Amino acid sequence: MTRVFSGSASFALWLILGVGMGVAQPQHAISMYGDPALPPDFVSLPQANPNAPEGGTLVLGERGGFDSMNPYILKGRAPWAVRAHTIETLLGRNYDEPFALYGLLAESVEVPEDRSWVEFVIREQARFSSGDLVTVDDVIWSFETLGTLGHPRYAAAWLNIADITQTGPRAVKITFKETDLEAPLLMGLRPILRKADWDGRAFDVSSLDVPTGSGPYIVEDFEPGRFITLKRDPDYWGNDIAFNQGMHNFDEIRYEYFTDGTALFEAFKRGDLSFYREFNAVKWAEAYDVPAVNDGRIVRAEIPHQRPTGLRGFVMNTRNPLFADHNARDAMITLFNYEFIAKTITGGNDPRITSYFSNSVLAASSEPASGKVADLLEPFAESLPSEVMDGYSLPKGNPDGRDRRAVRKALQLLGEEWSVQNGVLTHVNGQVFQFDVLLKSDQTEEQAIWNLYADALKQAGIRSNIVLVDDSQYTERLRTYDFDVTFNFRPASLSPGNEQKLYWGSEGRDVPGTRNYPGVALDAVDEMISKMVNATRKDDFRAAAKALDRLLSAGRFVIPIWHTPYSRVAHSSEITYPEYIPMYGDWSGFMPNTWHVKN
Repeated sequence: MTRVFSGSASFALWLILGVGMGVAQPQHAISMYGDPALPPDFVSLPQANPNAPEGGTLVLGERGGFDSMNPYILKGRAPWAVRAHTIETLLGRNYDEPFALYGLLAESVEVPEDRSWVEFVIREQARFSSGDLVTVDDVIWSFETLGTLGHPRYAAAWLNIADITQTGPRAVKITFKETDLEAPLLMGLRPILRKADWDGRAFDVSSLDVPTGSGPYIVEDFEPGRFITLKRDPDYWGNDIAFNQGMHNFDEIRYEYFTDGTALFEAFKRGDLSFYREFNAVKWAEAYDVPAVNDGRIVRAEIPHQRPTGLRGFVMNTRNPLFADHNARDAMITLFNYEFIAKTITGGNDPRITSYFSNSVLAASSEPASGKVADLLEPFAESLPSEVMDGYSLPKGNPDGRDRRAVRKALQLLGEEWSVQNGVLTHVNGQVFQFDVLLKSDQTEEQAIWNLYADALKQAGIRSNIVLVDDSQYTERLRTYDFDVTFNFRPASLSPGNEQKLYWGSEGRDVPGTRNYPGVALDAVDEMISKMVNATRKDDFRAAAKALDRLLSAGRFVIPIWHTPYSRVAHSSEITYPEYIPMYGDWSGFMPNTWHVKN
């Protein structure tokens, strides 16, 4: 069952042709470029059905477990459900626009043309589930606490705040130190916590105390590692605002936790779960010939999207001297016989990810850089791989298996200092080309991919060893960059911004928790991110994004695998989703927020 996009999705792309808001005045929404698509009197978000029936229970499956209820600090593993369903922000996303936010806890947002400050006015009716009003004091405390004690992803934005002060009974104004056109939007997306929850206890210490949120759901019950159940708050303050019409339709949402993906899938087939997202094309084609599908109790759907692929693949950690060498990373990618591996694992039905923003208007071309993209990169050209300016394409493999040509090319790339001795690739200084691959024990597909890849590496004398760890060990080792190679999926949006500093910025290379897993530290990358987040025109923004894409792709930091231009989801026939599919498709704000029981 495939549903199509409305023609207004293309209208959302047109939005970024504008140049920003003019004279400062309170608005119902804010857009990075131009005006928001929805007027002040909009009835509902386009992806929601305001007439959707309410009720029922949605049961979802998760792999792994949790040991904390605070998702905003480095310590512990908190369930996604807490931040997704119980905690709110001042502004909320419309997933049919890449750069627009609408009032949620805030009834209005105001910025001057240069965006040197932003002022939010909290809705008079906004309350936490405890019944307490959401106050300016809660907002200021949340921003400061997250910026100083929270996860490192919040620190940079806080450091750019020159002043934050109450300007009215329900108004808070934030003044920024430096120009950052995205900063007002980032502030609008900061979680707002109840200050009183942390009276007498440290915010940065992991615990199972459930924070009091202002969202549509309340945590009713949980058992670490097994389940968490949320009930819809009957007194939810936001039931009547336009932003929430057709949203949050289930009376109860329950997340069940499983040790591995196989157990999760079997539970879904038994009917224990309401929803399952499938990533494997072969499995999608062959593993659903079961009674529940055949008799209609389970429905399979392919939900299209227009978002970038992001980067899904094996990350090489340049903090390891072995992978600090660009030629070594290039050789690794050359030896990855994608055509054979994809055919074996997925049947070769899904296209390969070709860059960090592929499948979108932000993707770099494989042709030589030109126009504004070339102008941005030219000052750094002499210090960069030639492919940044000339264009870069991933090497083609042999779909039938062994690729001797790739082995010869890889050894040429490594140079005369490396040679195969007794079947082992060895440096003149005696170093052996070998490393560990860090994976979670339940990453069975990733293990299968690597086992096929390892055979090709052995032909070049390269030795690799898979190290399997549990979820908590994996999270901690990623946080501290304690790996040689690992598998990672870095989603991408049509509105990349300051988060790119955490992903690829030099300052985050040695800061735990920033998610700069490959250890990128390039002046050119830092400059392109700065150009991107400070662009005032659509064409300048796109040029900077494409230049960044060129730098990262030609940098050979990740061995990319495949993607699908749609989501494969199987779900109980008792639930469904709206006919209208936003440009982001099956994104985090779509499932379960817009889903509902069938009439």
